[in-house]
Amino acid sequence: MPLSFFYLCESVRICGPTLLLSCSVEYASLREITYRQAMAEGFATAMRKDPTTFIVGEGIGPRGGCFAHTKGLFEEFGPERVLDMPISEGGFVGLCAGAAACGSRAVADLMFIDFATLAMDEVLNQAAKMCYLSNGTIRMPLTINALFGVGNSGAAHHSQSLHPWFMYIPGVRVVMPSTPYDLKGLLAAAILDDNLAIVLPHRMLLNTRGDVAAEDYLLPLGEAKVVREGKHLTIVAVGMMVAEALAAAEALAAEKVLAEVVDLRTLMPLDADTICRSVAKTGRLMVVDEGYAPCGVGAEVAAIVQRKAFDYLDAPIERLHTASAPIAYSPPEERYLRPDAEKILRLAKTML
Repeated sequence: MPLSFFYLCESVRICGPTLLLSCSVEYASLREITYRQAMAEGFATAMRKDPTTFIVGEGIGPRGGCFAHTKGLFEEFGPERVLDMPISEGGFVGLCAGAAACGSRAVADLMFIDFATLAMDEVLNQAAKMCYLSNGTIRMPLTINALFGVGNSGAAHHSQSLHPWFMYIPGVRVVMPSTPYDLKGLLAAAILDDNLAIVLPHRMLLNTRGDVAAEDYLLPLGEAKVVREGKHLTIVAVGMMVAEALAAAEALAAEKVLAEVVDLRTLMPLDADTICRSVAKTGRLMVVDEGYAPCGVGAEVAAIVQRKAFDYLDAPIERLHTASAPIAYSPPEERYLRPDAEKILRLAKTML
């Protein structure tokens, strides 16, 4: 079938049943693995559960991906389900959109989220509208997986945090796991969901380690998680900023300040209830995100709390974002531009 066919497949709006399978089971097979290994296991979970699932990308086949994040998939599932692609993001995202519209579950691995700019027509004008334009008769089980964030001197073309772009598009799930355990379960759930999903692992978490069940499992999309209990301040964070927020909360605890840290985990759907419950308990809110401030995660969370939990606030909402500038190659400039535990700590002290 010519590739031009796939560009005719208009794409998705969120519709139809959503897969929400909770992982509340206590697994006996927990073992410590890296974030990148958890990513490969998340892909494998979805591919085992649905034989129509396939993954395409640059160097993901026998080589196992540029970050070893698809290692073992080619050997288990073969060349028909794990396909190396040329450097043509627009082409293979369009291919995946067409395949998803025709009944397959397709995964496009873009390496870095910066490269999604080359496929925005396929994402925005095609995949994200298909369900709506077809009156629900066509699903769009397409997942785009791409690293994001600042670090390792990726510079201006490999360090962007573009997740707010996708929050803005109707019909898109936005998933941002911060731990190996969450990455495996949320990635698999996003792939097995019938809607377009953008899954964004953070580049600087690839070598971090955590306990992950050996069994295949899914985690529900749209549920934030309180990762540290507190009563004086709520810190809402996403991606790499969860680790920074936890480090700041630990420093605050030494000064008898108990900060509650909420990991959003998914941005669309956004779990407003968990955020508001935390604010009702602490009376203060800080939102920390690696994206830029204008039209970003902090603005959306602040607007939700202002509307739903205003009466519980004892102080103005504060936001901490990456400075509005292209990301520099220089490591000191990288650190200067993005939020970190020290900046969170300073801001928290002014709020208190």
